[in-house]
Amino acid sequence: MKVAVINEVSARDKNPYIIEALKKQPVEVLNAGMKAGEFETELTYIHTGFMAAALLNLGAADMVIGGCGTGQGFLLSAMQYPGVFCGLITEPLDAWLFGQINGGNCISLALNKGFGWAGNINLEYIFEKLFSDEFGRGYPLERQQSQRQSREKLRMISQKTHKPFADIFAETDKDIIMQVFKHKPFADIVSGEVENKELQKFILSEIRG
Repeated sequence: MKVAVINEVSARDKNPYIIEALKKQPVEVLNAGMKAGEFETELTYIHTGFMAAALLNLGAADMVIGGCGTGQGFLLSAMQYPGVFCGLITEPLDAWLFGQINGGNCISLALNKGFGWAGNINLEYIFEKLFSDEFGRGYPLERQQSQRQSREKLRMISQKTHKPFADIFAETDKDIIMQVFKHKPFADIVSGEVENKELQKFILSEIRG
């Protein structure tokens, strides 16, 4: 599983904790957002929500781990886009239930509010539970079929209520696009190995003019 980590400006100092905690999980980590001590390109949750959607729709990542001070801003931003199913995760049980019941592809963490003593340990436990079982198994198990049907219905609703991501990209404020593509780690992932080659070709043509 490819997991992209996208930190925005207010939580860039938490990036090392997230990366370190993910090292204990069987995932490939793509560090796409801001890092501790980085000031060159400032990314807000408006930017990181867009970035999460781009990576998921490209198939560059299977899951995105983002967040902000409270987790609410990134959650709202990411959920504006097609194919993004994001949950606000504050504790390990949230993570496990989100994976089992919702089977989403994006989580938002509160990285300032309540991130105190042993906050890094809480991250380790969150990721341990998030990746401990196959996504979408269902809980309780006797509701597997119902929950599977609900996830499929939600996917179909997302398709019907959003424009295709290419159309959204073409109409997005150019200042947002310029800002996120100034951030080299993200730009490198977008131009690298992705599943949706057609979308990648369109995005790169738009960026290069």
